Amino acid sequence: MESTSPRLPKLQPWYWTAPRIAIGLFVLAVIALLWLLHRQELEEQRSGLIGDTLWVEQNLQFNLSRSQEHLQQLGQDYFAGDRPDENFSARIRSFLLNNPGIAHVQILDAEGLPLRRDPGVIGEAVVGEDLRPEPVRQAFRLSRSIGLPTFSASQDNDGEWFFNLVVPHFSDGMHVGSLVAVYSIRKLLADQVPWWFAQKYRLSVVDANGLTLGSKSNIEAGKETLSHRIPFDPPGHGLVLVATSYQTETNLPRNLLALAIVALGAGVVASLWAQRRHMQKRLDAEQALSNEYAFRKAMEDSLFTGLRARDLDGRIIYVNPAFCRMTGFDAAEMVNRLPPMPYWAPEENEATQAAHQRSLAGQAPNEGVELRFQRKNGERFDALIYEAPLIDAEGRHSGWMGSVVDITERKRAEELARQQQEKLQFTARLVTMGEMASTLAHEINQPLSAISSYTTGCLNRLEAGDLPRDELRETLAKLASQAQRAGRVIRRIYDFVRRSEPQRAPCDVNAIVEDATGLIEGDARKRGARIILNLTEALPMVRADRVMLEQVLLNLIRNGIDAMQATPPAERQLVVQTALAEDGIAVSVSDHGGGIEQETVARLFEPFFSTKPEGMGMGLNICRSIIESHKGRMWFEANPQGGSIFHFTIPAA
Repeated sequence: MESTSPRLPKLQPWYWTAPRIAIGLFVLAVIALLWLLHRQELEEQRSGLIGDTLWVEQNLQFNLSRSQEHLQQLGQDYFAGDRPDENFSARIRSFLLNNPGIAHVQILDAEGLPLRRDPGVIGEAVVGEDLRPEPVRQAFRLSRSIGLPTFSASQDNDGEWFFNLVVPHFSDGMHVGSLVAVYSIRKLLADQVPWWFAQKYRLSVVDANGLTLGSKSNIEAGKETLSHRIPFDPPGHGLVLVATSYQTETNLPRNLLALAIVALGAGVVASLWAQRRHMQKRLDAEQALSNEYAFRKAMEDSLFTGLRARDLDGRIIYVNPAFCRMTGFDAAEMVNRLPPMPYWAPEENEATQAAHQRSLAGQAPNEGVELRFQRKNGERFDALIYEAPLIDAEGRHSGWMGSVVDITERKRAEELARQQQEKLQFTARLVTMGEMASTLAHEINQPLSAISSYTTGCLNRLEAGDLPRDELRETLAKLASQAQRAGRVIRRIYDFVRRSEPQRAPCDVNAIVEDATGLIEGDARKRGARIILNLTEALPMVRADRVMLEQVLLNLIRNGIDAMQATPPAERQLVVQTALAEDGIAVSVSDHGGGIEQETVARLFEPFFSTKPEGMGMGLNICRSIIESHKGRMWFEANPQGGSIFHFTIPAA
């Protein structure tokens, strides 16, 4: 007998259709409700717009009526007698101050010509000038004929629109003159439209042709939703007040978002079979995220670089273990702290606070900033900090991430290297003086021999008793000159070889060149070389260590003299030249030696590399280090006339 497997009950079509119909009806009901709420909101806005516009229109009419009454009173007082009140000008000023919408007031005679009894207060027209423009003259004639205040049509004056109120005055039935108030539409709206109205609407004055003559609003123009028009009469002449309401943020986006959530929920209910798959993917993603977080955490914990994250207010929101080890403070002692931080050194508080503010302002230098911090036990250490923006998952700038490197040992090593460099420079100077010892001894021996000869001669003549006074004075002067010569040589040697801390001060490059050549010119003469100085006058001063620059020049000159030993004596010329360059003061030392081979040029400034059999290979390396420590640069090029040229530049002070 054949067996059959049990069959699952077949789901009826209504099982899926009924929920879908229910969800569809629910969606339609929500949409209908939102539409009704939106319509109700628009009706409320329209009612509010009409009511507010009517209030503003009444306020404008009240202001115009009040100013008309004041003008009538002023006209009666002005035309009442033969002599106007002496305080009339002050009353006009007070009237203008209390009515900012009125640009100025004119007083016209019976023929419409302007009068001026107080210049600068009553209008700007010259007495006797005809009344302009035409709309004002028409209003004047109409008011004189009907005997009532009359508004003129609007007129444009340099882009600003005005209308006039002409108030006639009669005495014994005869027209004696008129007062004209010139209203600026822009100023009238600015004064009479309240701030709360301008925060909600834009009120404009539009003429019969649809041209906007003036408006006031404190909101940016957007899509117009509602508007209301009211005739602006008076002044009339087709003017209309137009109040416009722009589209503002409503609850519609929120309602649509709620509708989207409901629709999403309905879709989830209708698609339960996909929920399990979705949850599985989510669990897999959470597991991957957990693994990634654990990997990142292990990587951060293994770093020796401290990491410190701060929000936009400067509050610490994260520190890694390396930063905690560096400062000695626990994470709980630093997280959620605002400046001053516990690891700030009190004596460096001002500099640290300034660097903190620059970092929060996004002005931290790309090369990092060096600060001195303190550990929890009070020990100070130097730190180099690099700052980078902290961006959240939505791409927003939420703070700053700083990497902190303890550079205390590095700075100690740099200081030790600097001291060793100074010792090496001092040793190089001693070696140079040792190599020049015989020449310097000869330079000193010459004035000493001359002093001995002059002294012996003077003693012999004194014993003989035939030494004239003038001859004695001349001999003593020669003795002093030779002693000064020997003293200069000894002083140059002493200044050159003495060991002292680098002292940078304003120096004259030409004077340094002359002192350096003064030390070595004796050796140059001994070796048949001639030093030519080509110095540019009036060079700016440089801020440098004089002895170090002398050491550079002395080394370059000695190298040039050594390079010319195979050169014929007549051509052994070494030129030292100074000039003004774009990046400071330029100095060059040119020789006429055999030159330098091309494969040797790349290694010229390497330490312990020398083209001389007995050379140490440190001279040019020390020279370049000295020039670079002065923010300058040094290079070599071949001499077109044969030989070599060494250049270096020093920035001007």
